[in-house]
Amino acid sequence: MQTEPAPCGCSEALGDSLLHLARASISTALGQPVDAIDDVAGLLDPGACFVTLTQHGQLRGCVGSLQARRSLRADVQANAVAAALQDTRFAPLSLAELAHTDIEVSLLSPMQAMPFVDEADALAQLRPGVDGVVFAFGPHRSTFLPQVWAQLPQAHDFMAQLKRKAGLPANFWDAGVRLQRYTVQSWHEPSRNRRD
Repeated sequence: MQTEPAPCGCSEALGDSLLHLARASISTALGQPVDAIDDVAGLLDPGACFVTLTQHGQLRGCVGSLQARRSLRADVQANAVAAALQDTRFAPLSLAELAHTDIEVSLLSPMQAMPFVDEADALAQLRPGVDGVVFAFGPHRSTFLPQVWAQLPQAHDFMAQLKRKAGLPANFWDAGVRLQRYTVQSWHEPSRNRRD
């Protein structure tokens, strides 16, 4: 999967810092304080990110922000702790589990509204492996990061599951549907779950 860089001049140093900050925040929340690296340029700029936790390649938590409403540092800290302890799909992460949990941080670009005439037109505009998508209809709302294309490489299936995530039937469509897209720059730790 390829992702387009977020328009922030992001560096590997920033990515390393975000990963360390996410892990330190979770560890501290679990009662084992760890100092975080916070002197890297960009951490105090507004930013929106998702923090994804996996174990042996399986999702263990994912929480994020779609809009930049606080500093990137604060956003990563809050979303990392929420992914570990407040994702309602999973039991709260334990300190013992953290040792074999992989962390990925995805920094989002600003949202772009997608104009389209119907679902076929919207599907034709999607860029597999590149676009993250926000689906909205009335109170129904969902998003998939670009990384989800790895599991759902066909635009039709990607959209169908996005609608189901929003609590609607997979074949639902209405003139009131609104779509936005974004790209991410993502960084992930070397796997802690290698089988030697």
